[in-house]
Amino acid sequence: MNSPVLIACAHGTRNVGGQAAIRQVLADIEALRPGLTVVEAYVDVQEPELSGVVAGLPEGTPAVVVPLLLSTGYHVKVDIPKAIKSRPEVSAAPPLGPDPRLAELLAARLRDAGLGDDDGVLLAAAGSSLPDGSVDSEEQARQLAELLPNKVRVAYGASAEPNVPDGVAALRGELTEDGGRVIVSSYLLATGYFHDQLFKSGADVVTAPLLPSPVLAEIALERYDAVVAARS
Repeated sequence: MNSPVLIACAHGTRNVGGQAAIRQVLADIEALRPGLTVVEAYVDVQEPELSGVVAGLPEGTPAVVVPLLLSTGYHVKVDIPKAIKSRPEVSAAPPLGPDPRLAELLAARLRDAGLGDDDGVLLAAAGSSLPDGSVDSEEQARQLAELLPNKVRVAYGASAEPNVPDGVAALRGELTEDGGRVIVSSYLLATGYFHDQLFKSGADVVTAPLLPSPVLAEIALERYDAVVAARS
């Protein structure tokens, strides 16, 4: 039996570097799983749009939508289920985060940025209007905090509180006695609008986003495999 199609569904961005980073994840998935059909799709900004990709599958073709997203938000809870609701042979996997491997990757980005023991870390997520998104981001921050001696807090680029500038200011207030810097840990997949906004937050340092890294493809395949196993 042929394996179900893996539909790698990202948010979408107009940033050329961000687009290339997401396509590299698809290439990494294909390299890790030769012979697996991997199709790109997006829920916003870019084409091909997810609902069109699903509609274009031959009738009866099994597929798994793997969100290349970091937390459970509107796209995961609403947009993806809406796109697949008329196709029972198409399932959806959970998002990539939270995950201990992402915590390790975040810690590596912080070390690359020169994190010191006295610095404070603000995990900056995109944000969601749904509470599940904040729960996921807080869990990712907890996992990151287990790896570091630093204070770790969470803030959001949009749709949730605190926003990143307020989070930076609050964390700086906590660090006044220690004299450490505020380092924003970019909990974003790639460069683009939200990552650009982090440099306007008043932080001393902003880390690079999660990509490029083969870890994201590994997690995506694990999410895919879990859905396939549950359906068999």
